[in-house]
Amino acid sequence: TGHFLASDNATFDAADLGSTGVRRRLTLDTDGNLRLYSLDGEAWTRILVYEYVHNGSLANVLFQGTGNSGGLLGWKQRFSIAVGVAKGLAYLHNECLEWIIHCDMKPENILLDDEMEPKITDFGLAKLLNRDGSDSGLSRIRGTRGYMAPEWVSSLPITEKVDVYSYGVVLLELMKGKRVSDWVVDGKEGLETDVRTVVKMIVDRSKRGDGGWVADLVDERLDGEYNHA
Repeated sequence: TGHFLASDNATFDAADLGSTGVRRRLTLDTDGNLRLYSLDGEAWTRILVYEYVHNGSLANVLFQGTGNSGGLLGWKQRFSIAVGVAKGLAYLHNECLEWIIHCDMKPENILLDDEMEPKITDFGLAKLLNRDGSDSGLSRIRGTRGYMAPEWVSSLPITEKVDVYSYGVVLLELMKGKRVSDWVVDGKEGLETDVRTVVKMIVDRSKRGDGGWVADLVDERLDGEYNHA
């Protein structure tokens, strides 16, 4: 058909070999999520065939300047990516036949196609969400350090909000063009920064009427070319 495809091996438990396991994967074909074309194989091994996404991950494009985007992502492109990822998460959380928590939302798991439209991928840690919005028996911490919501370590209920928290970290990194852990806050170089430190800085400076914190959150490589509203 002229489309480039990518494949991946996937090994399922015996319980996943039935049609239910297949259906769960075939529902993830809406805008904002990586499209699955087929699932084939024998015994306990299956081959997943996906659309090939030419520009690679958001992490590579944002932090390393790779891909076909021409280098630096512009403000409008970043805004479009943010909206696309939000729509993808909304689909997983509210519109799937079985609601899904991704559990590992980060720039590495957001791919960009030829039009720089985002596709959420890597559902290896994903879990189904009960229709009442509660978790369905999550028994261990999931995710990547720096993007994990506090609920994972504080014995609070695990809901779709853990993905929303991780998405918030991705938004900060989209704006700044750096990983939050690499930010320098209040001149404290050489220290790994976390989200709480950044949020505290924003709150403190906004209370003091210091409007400069907005510019400090934006990628300096944009040379002020962003929406100031």
